[in-house]
Amino acid sequence: MNLLTIAWKSIRQRWLASSLTALSIALGVALMVTVLVINGIVTRMFSQSATGYHMVVGAKGSAMQLVLNTIYFMDRPIENIPFKYYRQLKSKSWVKHAIPFNLGDTTEDGKYRIIGTIAEYFEVDYVPGKKLQFQQGHTLEKPFDAVIGARVARAYGWKEGQTFPIAHGGNLGDIHAEKFTVVGILAATGSPIDRGVFIDLDSFYRIDGHQTSKAEAEAAEKARALPADQQEIVMPAEKLGEQKSQPVAAQQPGFIPDEQKEVTAILVQTLTDSLAFLMQPRINKGPVAQAANPIEQIGKLLRDVVGNVRTMLVVMTSLIIIVSGVGIFVSIYNSMSDRKREIAIMRALGARRSTVFSIIIAESVLLCAVGGLAGLLIGHMLVFIAGPIVESRSDILINPWAFEWQELAIFPALLVLAVVVGVFPGLAAYRTDVAKGLSD
Repeated sequence: MNLLTIAWKSIRQRWLASSLTALSIALGVALMVTVLVINGIVTRMFSQSATGYHMVVGAKGSAMQLVLNTIYFMDRPIENIPFKYYRQLKSKSWVKHAIPFNLGDTTEDGKYRIIGTIAEYFEVDYVPGKKLQFQQGHTLEKPFDAVIGARVARAYGWKEGQTFPIAHGGNLGDIHAEKFTVVGILAATGSPIDRGVFIDLDSFYRIDGHQTSKAEAEAAEKARALPADQQEIVMPAEKLGEQKSQPVAAQQPGFIPDEQKEVTAILVQTLTDSLAFLMQPRINKGPVAQAANPIEQIGKLLRDVVGNVRTMLVVMTSLIIIVSGVGIFVSIYNSMSDRKREIAIMRALGARRSTVFSIIIAESVLLCAVGGLAGLLIGHMLVFIAGPIVESRSDILINPWAFEWQELAIFPALLVLAVVVGVFPGLAAYRTDVAKGLSD
């Protein structure tokens, strides 16, 4: 009979105390697995959502706020920048895509953001190698068209042809008279796009209050006036080539001059990563706008905020596991007084002191191993249960069987813990007096 078999039979003799001890280990491991898996999924979601564009260009202010507002729809817009600035930026030879965003309005009940944009937005990879797909309908094609995210469609039960008004600036007491028609519903992406309502940009400007007066536009232009050598946001032509030609829109009914239009932000993809690196500081030196790198800003958020929360949770769950290890120590150590005769008989039958010591260590290892395996399963089951709840509240698609590499470190740590907590009870068994144990 080997050591593990003897240890297992000893555990079965004390099944209630052993089960409770293993359960405490399992709960600690389950909490740690849950924290690691959900943190990994959230981190990947944030990172992926930020990698579709090289830059987000918007008004001067907080770069983090600009990224959170534009990419994640999580904050209020800073200010607007002139539409002419967007035209100028889009015409540059180093720009591959420049997508304007107008933010601030919400759905009638204030729950979801309205984003004024152009059809090109739906043709660009929102993350590298992934394009937006339509589960119903098509992209923006005509005035007062709207495309909605998967969560918006699910929340309101909207289908193609649904019409809806929007609230000005999120003010539920100021509902615009104009109504938009749903022409497309996006497939779920597991990103903030799922809770966006995208409307035709030109129609956005036709809404009362969405354009500036000529006097305001002229005053703003004068306030931003700079010497000619500081107005360019492009590198010298001999290095980057001439500007791309930009067609001028024909004046149609409802036409609004560019001078009276503004944009909240511009999503920019450059021809190469290095061009984005070179052009970002040049934009930031100008008086009109700032350029923020989404990956850099989200990296700061994950490192400074999410990372600290994860560390705190991991430390807490580690303490739970350590406390559970102490429970194993107490359980085995307390059983030593009841097992003196059993140990003495084993010694009398020829078992060496080292063999008895090894059996106690094996018991501790088995309890930690069983608790660890149970905790691994329970942790992923918790993620499985929590997945639909998290998805419904945050648009994060949860894979309950997603495995994080940090989980591999749990079992070696448990093995070390098992040996440490088994040493003292093992030493007690090692020192058991055979004659006294038999007489007792």
